Amino acid sequence: MSAPRIHLDPATFDPWKVQAVTHALSDHPLLQIDALVELGKRQQARNLVRTHSAEATAGTSFADAPNLHPNTKSAAATLAEIEKAGAWMSLLNVQADPVYRALIDEILDEVRPVVDRRDPGMCYRAGWIFVSSPNAVTPFHMDHEHNFILQIRGKKRLYVWDPFDRTVVSERAQELFHDAHSRELVVWSEAWRARARVFDLEPGLGGYMPSTAPHMVENGDGPSITISFTYYTDATRQRELIYRGNARLRRLGLDPAPVGASPGRDRVKYAVLSGFTTAKNLVRRRLGRSVRENSQPYAPSDVAGGA
Repeated sequence: MSAPRIHLDPATFDPWKVQAVTHALSDHPLLQIDALVELGKRQQARNLVRTHSAEATAGTSFADAPNLHPNTKSAAATLAEIEKAGAWMSLLNVQADPVYRALIDEILDEVRPVVDRRDPGMCYRAGWIFVSSPNAVTPFHMDHEHNFILQIRGKKRLYVWDPFDRTVVSERAQELFHDAHSRELVVWSEAWRARARVFDLEPGLGGYMPSTAPHMVENGDGPSITISFTYYTDATRQRELIYRGNARLRRLGLDPAPVGASPGRDRVKYAVLSGFTTAKNLVRRRLGRSVRENSQPYAPSDVAGGA
């Protein structure tokens, strides 16, 4: 078996720590601009393209950036002319494309043995490809999934914050994000820069960002191509369910203990919430209604990843 193309040290990999990685994917034929133009056409037909102009800033609302700073060009036109397009573009959930699904599976299968030792249950695996014009910015935000972000072409500066830094993202913001997929309280401040882990990425370099690690990206003076390989695990799904439970308790006027403050209390909360959700779903099935399974995260198609 060949060596994994994302290079991880099994002795030091920690699923909840921001860390640098290296990779051997920069020359992969599916990640070159000609192949991405064709993928862009297919993804646009699937409505799996997200884009905004290079006028967006770190403080622009990530959710609203496509409307606040629209890029009116098609995916194919933007990708073919990315050097002068003045745009940021994400090809979402590229695992929806059979050719790219094979790539996502190959790469994540390679790293799974290392990941599983500390963080078992890899699931909801996805890929996201980001193509940016010179000096374009990815606004400050966070995502649900664990994320290997790898630079393929060009240079960019990636700022990543500890997912447990409650100065940058409050406990209430975490609850709202997990409960309603809202980033309303995930708000940029220039003061955050000093608290970030900074990666100066170029081809062959990358980073690992745990679930809900806030991040922001400033592209360099040339066009950029980046790919993210993302996934959930048993731990991320359990954490999401506990946050949803805390959000509900807060709506009842209670003040729940922060997630992680007491592992024993978290285990009890998870057991109660999991049992309640199972019972509720059983009733909904009998009534012929749709259900959301225990610990089921937001489906990848509902998550607008960005890097």
